[in-house]
Amino acid sequence: MSIKSNIEYVNELKGKAAEKSGRKAEDVLLVAVTKLHEPAEINEAIDAGITDIGENKVQEIMNKYDAVKPVRWHLIGHLQTNKVKYIIDKVCMIHSVDSLKLAKEINKRAEQHDLTMDILIQVNSALDENKFGITTEETDALISQIAEECPHVRIRGLMCIAPFEENTENARPYFAAVKKIYDKYAAQRTERVDFRYLSMGMTNDFEVAVEEGSNLIRVGTAIFGYRDYRKEEK
Repeated sequence: MSIKSNIEYVNELKGKAAEKSGRKAEDVLLVAVTKLHEPAEINEAIDAGITDIGENKVQEIMNKYDAVKPVRWHLIGHLQTNKVKYIIDKVCMIHSVDSLKLAKEINKRAEQHDLTMDILIQVNSALDENKFGITTEETDALISQIAEECPHVRIRGLMCIAPFEENTENARPYFAAVKKIYDKYAAQRTERVDFRYLSMGMTNDFEVAVEEGSNLIRVGTAIFGYRDYRKEEK
């Protein structure tokens, strides 16, 4: 199948999942994950209607940025503080903020560029040792600290990566736990804490995530096929 056909199929599944949660397909943003894929493939996806792409690594954004057609870039992978400066003026949102230290660096660089950076707080609701993110219990405190100390940062919601499950039904509790926190803040939006995005769900589990309330899914393999990990930097 072509990239265009794959996108159409993902959108079809996304729409069916959205209907189950009382929403429409257009209520859920599809971010195409482009890790290890070439600019030509990314441009093909953009031509097929993709408006937002997600990269895991700063270096890949830097390498591809000028070769990719106009699109909204998202940094969805773990971000080191010393690399914030390279992408602060290139991405529309950073999904993986899990510390006040990182938020302060984003705030510092955003101020230098006279902009406000949208971020998501990464929540590790499964307490998975192999993944980044804070616990559900730590979320309120971090949101409060960032809102108080980082005037050039706007918290737009939460991000969650559930553990890989052969039976994706097993991921529901992890998504539901983050949705519960999201709903609390979405009901009391402020200028600095303006929840609009619940980033949950990837190729393996995005249908369950949408059914549990996700309104932003990050899908790579189902669009581009399996990645060639031999190309990844050691």
